[in-house]
Amino acid sequence: MHLDDYIRNIHDFPKKGIVFKDITPLLKDPEALAHTYRTIASQYKEGEVDIVVGAESRGFLFGVGVALLLNKGFVPVRKAGKLPSATYKVTYDLEYGQDSLEIHQDAIKPGQRVLLVDDLLATGGTAKAAIELVKKCGGIIAGCAFVIELSFLEGREQLSPYPVHSLLRY
Repeated sequence: MHLDDYIRNIHDFPKKGIVFKDITPLLKDPEALAHTYRTIASQYKEGEVDIVVGAESRGFLFGVGVALLLNKGFVPVRKAGKLPSATYKVTYDLEYGQDSLEIHQDAIKPGQRVLLVDDLLATGGTAKAAIELVKKCGGIIAGCAFVIELSFLEGREQLSPYPVHSLLRY
């Protein structure tokens, strides 16, 4: 299956000059979606991962499916103020301004091996912030998996030394 066939290019969104990689065709096709989950999960051997983490919001869509295939739990990383219990918070830079992510303090046990899953790796800012949150909980990053990587933005370098796997690279 060619997953690239399920990614739609939207020119000049969200602003002029950007070519947005739209995953909605992939999400609405059950075979393509299942293939995506299976392909990501197949990169990790039994015992390499204890729990899966996904960042809001599209990381939830892919992280939960991968977690189910790996027979592991899922931990959401959310925008600030969205989680009801005690949290750790990380603020990170965006192109224009800052954003914050949070994780429940008890979401990951110290020493647990964590797979971070998201739809897109661009500059690496969101993934790097999620990694910092996992580390605050005492977790160990086993890997980072993405459906799409925009390699020209060099986000992979921001995640060094952690292993990064992407299904599609543009």
